[in-house]
Amino acid sequence: MWGRHGLVTLYVLFAIDLRSRRVHFAGITPNPDEAWVRQIGRNLTDPIDGFFREKRFCLMDRDTKFTAAFRALLDDAGTESVRLPARSPNLNAWIERFMRSIKSECLDRMIFFSEASLRRAVVEYLAHYHTERNHQGLDNTIIASVPGPARPFGRVRCRERLGGMLRYYHRDAA
Repeated sequence: MWGRHGLVTLYVLFAIDLRSRRVHFAGITPNPDEAWVRQIGRNLTDPIDGFFREKRFCLMDRDTKFTAAFRALLDDAGTESVRLPARSPNLNAWIERFMRSIKSECLDRMIFFSEASLRRAVVEYLAHYHTERNHQGLDNTIIASVPGPARPFGRVRCRERLGGMLRYYHRDAA
């Protein structure tokens, strides 16, 4: 991101449910200190609407940001934290593939001037990812599709997000 004083690095944290491939945008910050990571851990393990509710495992790399306090929060909530071996991106292939997708389809094509603009782009991409984008790993289905009859005829419409960068084609209802 370009800020008042030059280039600023922002850190974005995602979590993914491997079964459904649903991705959760956990947070964004220019300074991922221990207090921020603990707060993200509390949000993820919230017993009412936390993303890790009823999840048995959390796979994570060996980044120093995943502190012992963060792992303890997961363990206290009943989610076992599993730290992957060093330099093993293939063991976490789903999130690595998601990161490649969001970067190549969205983030690498934009210049951000505020945290809010990056947050908006991420939220829009996730809406596209969950409700409009086919996923080969799920037999080319959409993660959060609305069931309905297939329409082989009718006018094809284009829905755009982020100024036309992300596009979704669909047929009109009969």
